[in-house]
Amino acid sequence: MHLIAVVLAGVAGWLWFGPTPASARLLGLLPSPTAKWRLSRSWYRQARPTKQAAAWRAASIELCQGIVAELTAGRTPGDALSRAISSIDAPDPAALKPVAVVAHDGGDVAAALLRAAPPAGGEGLARLAACWQISVTVGGGLASLVERVGTSLREMEAHRQDVSAQLAGPRATARLLAGLPALGLLMAAGLGMEPLPFLFGTPAGFACLLTGLALDATGLWWTNRLVLKAEAAGS
Repeated sequence: MHLIAVVLAGVAGWLWFGPTPASARLLGLLPSPTAKWRLSRSWYRQARPTKQAAAWRAASIELCQGIVAELTAGRTPGDALSRAISSIDAPDPAALKPVAVVAHDGGDVAAALLRAAPPAGGEGLARLAACWQISVTVGGGLASLVERVGTSLREMEAHRQDVSAQLAGPRATARLLAGLPALGLLMAAGLGMEPLPFLFGTPAGFACLLTGLALDATGLWWTNRLVLKAEAAGS
């Protein structure tokens, strides 16, 4: 019984600190270790682009600030961009090296920025490319354009962080709900009951187990879906 209590406590802790609730419950339902490994990799691939996108957005803001500072110091646009790229901490420095080369050689900087912009988190580089194109075509002040882009990117990032902070409560509630079944089994075992023999040893218990898992997984999936939709609407 003590072993069961330890296992259930470990499951509850993993659900609290581990991946998203939907992924955690789905991992528990999969029968094959290979399938669980594939789902874990899938969850990791989904989480990693989110961090990469945030890093690219931060680098874009830093790049705009660096360009404005260099232009204010009297640098030419190409030199300002090259110096700003060398001074920022980009998630993938190799992606911005061709941009620095094109800026130094006087090539098509706007096209190079668009090529370097990643699918997720590359909005800042795309806007910077539009600024560069406008400055070249119309002759507008590049420093003021880049400064406006940097300001808008900072406002968007602040709004995104505010939305994420507001969604922290629903996320915590979903994780708490994910751990309630394990907590209930732990409490029943502590009171001297035998929930596991009932759930796995009788037809009625097994039916209750399947129904509870299905309802729990559906609730977690729905909560996670609502949170993701709210994040997408606030981005």
